[in-house]
Amino acid sequence: GFIFQVTSFQGVAVRSLSTSSPHDHPEHGRLVYKGNLAKAVLGVRFFSYSTSIFNLFMMPYIMLKSGIGVESLLVQAAFYGLIGFFTFVTPITLHILTKGYVIRLYYKDEVDTYTAITYNAILAEKATVFHQKDVKIPDITKMFTTFYAKTKSMLVNPTLFPNPQDYNHLMGYDKSSFFKFEELEEVKEAN
Repeated sequence: GFIFQVTSFQGVAVRSLSTSSPHDHPEHGRLVYKGNLAKAVLGVRFFSYSTSIFNLFMMPYIMLKSGIGVESLLVQAAFYGLIGFFTFVTPITLHILTKGYVIRLYYKDEVDTYTAITYNAILAEKATVFHQKDVKIPDITKMFTTFYAKTKSMLVNPTLFPNPQDYNHLMGYDKSSFFKFEELEEVKEAN
């Protein structure tokens, strides 16, 4: 017969001593934003890439079984064009639409820099470092752009910032050219 051996494991509580918050990153700084659609964006893009790769590998088999190789050149071109469109255009379009989606955003107080983590074309995480002064707000609201970091479009959801002051600082709203309430009161008192 079979003998099953179960190894017993007695859990030991381990306490980690650390001076930094679990939301801090030693290189990037303090975590100020975490996108809630990161897994969905990664999943959709991975699915699109995998179906495109599947299409490429299945094309010779489909062509052999369908007899499309015997048809006219015009039918072949139309067939290849249709398959090529869905094989290449869909993943490229998804990449263009989601390349600016910020997965995580870190902030370093000392140097006033942000590090935005996004996905690149091969679904690896990419870090973009920029200063707050590099942030430009588009004149017209764009569908997949909240702000530009230098020239790169970034998409964040303002409601997902745990601390609204972090969003205000990122967008430059805390350096507004409008009068603050206290300054307005001082002007009134001076007159």
